[in-house]
Amino acid sequence: MKRNRVGEILVSRGKLSPAQLQEALSLQREQKIPIGRVLLNHGLISRRELHFALATQSALRTIVAMITILGGLTTMSSKSFAAGMKDIPQSISVAFTNISAGSMSGAIVRGAPLFGTSERASADLSSFTKWSAMFDRFSSEVNNGSSNEVIQKWKSNLAPLNGLPLSQMANEVNNLMNKVRYIGDQKNWGKSDYWETPVEFLTYGGDCEDFAIAKYASLRALGVPDRAMRIAIVKDLQKGIPHAILIVYTENGPMVLDNQIKRMTEASSISHYKPIYSINRTAWWLHTDGNNSNPTQIASAAR
Repeated sequence: MKRNRVGEILVSRGKLSPAQLQEALSLQREQKIPIGRVLLNHGLISRRELHFALATQSALRTIVAMITILGGLTTMSSKSFAAGMKDIPQSISVAFTNISAGSMSGAIVRGAPLFGTSERASADLSSFTKWSAMFDRFSSEVNNGSSNEVIQKWKSNLAPLNGLPLSQMANEVNNLMNKVRYIGDQKNWGKSDYWETPVEFLTYGGDCEDFAIAKYASLRALGVPDRAMRIAIVKDLQKGIPHAILIVYTENGPMVLDNQIKRMTEASSISHYKPIYSINRTAWWLHTDGNNSNPTQIASAAR
């Protein structure tokens, strides 16, 4: 029998019996529709339970992708980090040629590792295909001129922020992007997980990682260096689901830019997020603590 990850997740959480899953899989083969739709149509699960299972499925796939490159994962020295540096795609610099990089007042303060975890860095981003594919699409959107109206409005909204201190700039970008409509990937794109370009986000709205990406791209366009920012994929311990936020290392320390929290918040004041990994255009970081499972065990459970 073909394994169904969503069904297995629901069974493991006690939301579905093995017999119900078998029946649903038979109906899926007959009706040729997604298993989630079968389960909803027959009242076997709620929409909330389905959304949780889809989010968990996405997180497990991410973990498997990370495990494949753990062999080359090392604590990155300044020299090796510099060797792995890549510029932000040309699309962003082209899109904002009329906005000069404002000077960042004050030194960037990194502080302790994110949310008290240990972290290991790698410049190998090859497994993060959604991240790289998003930038490829963004470059195409800019270069073919089809998104000029959206980009011009974006530039206009960002222009007054140019030259502000980093903490103030980040706060304003957070406020600006949090005004965009939240909409889940399944409803927006018919997929359980889709990483939008900033243009797609500003046009259609998006979910948590799309808010984080748009904030990252906005700050990068205003001259904030990649080393000062990371998108962090975390587990929301209050809701029990994966979530995405942007971390900005400002002159006042690391700040969290989050679509679930109205105001920009000091990372040190947040205790309900457990980071899984963080990423920018130059590297990614695996986050662990004393309670994390062995990576091999995680990979085995996720297969």
